[in-house]
Amino acid sequence: MNYSELTRVMRRLAIEAGEKIMEIYNAADFEIKTKGDLSPVTEADEAADALISAGLREAFPDIALVTEEQSESHAQDVSTFLIVDPLDGTKEFINRRGDFTVNIALVVDGMPTRGVVYAPAKERMFYTDSVGRSLEESGSFHPDEVGETTYIEVREPDNSALMVVASKSHRDEATDDYIGQYQVRDMTSAGSSLKFCLVATGEADLYPRLGRTMEWDTAAGHAVLCGAGGRVVRFDDHTPLSYGKPGFANPFFIAHAPGVTLKTG
Repeated sequence: MNYSELTRVMRRLAIEAGEKIMEIYNAADFEIKTKGDLSPVTEADEAADALISAGLREAFPDIALVTEEQSESHAQDVSTFLIVDPLDGTKEFINRRGDFTVNIALVVDGMPTRGVVYAPAKERMFYTDSVGRSLEESGSFHPDEVGETTYIEVREPDNSALMVVASKSHRDEATDDYIGQYQVRDMTSAGSSLKFCLVATGEADLYPRLGRTMEWDTAAGHAVLCGAGGRVVRFDDHTPLSYGKPGFANPFFIAHAPGVTLKTG
């Protein structure tokens, strides 16, 4: 794998997909359909998926591709693969809240090693470089011209005053009860994979998820967080969250800065 080329391609495809998404987001109206699992899908999901999938297959034809919007890809048994959520946070998109992202990642031997998370409405983009370190880019987000970049890293948390980020659309009593075990200085809510990125930049220390997610929801954010020195572990036994599981479904998990003293469930 040429990781410099991977970084270039993932970044470019994320930006181009983001442009398509924003065209639809800013329109007066857009089509919303319901998938078999009753989750919503929009024309923006489908347009972004078509663009990203075509670009990845052209650039990396020998690597398996798993993408949320192509159900036939979910039957694969793979441990090394590219994985895509072309529009993570569809509910945020539909409600025009802006906390949606384009997620593209590479999983190697069951672990996300490279990824890009682009939030076009928020104008924030995070990705791993050729050696796996994570950075945030600012500027105009031109597909072929990299703007100003800053390497990011988790902060050293104060366990007596933690910053916690939780889901905006999937907050529940179980999550609040778990967070209640910690000494929390402040809490924030965010949608989609941006929660991983807030831990990666040191804007938060802890992100627990006690709810259903799929690997395409988490892989890119997981890669960005790990490239910034963070960790993502299973909720039940605090072992690393792995990928390539049957059906690509995740257990509950905790994303955190290494200095956080984790509580049991």
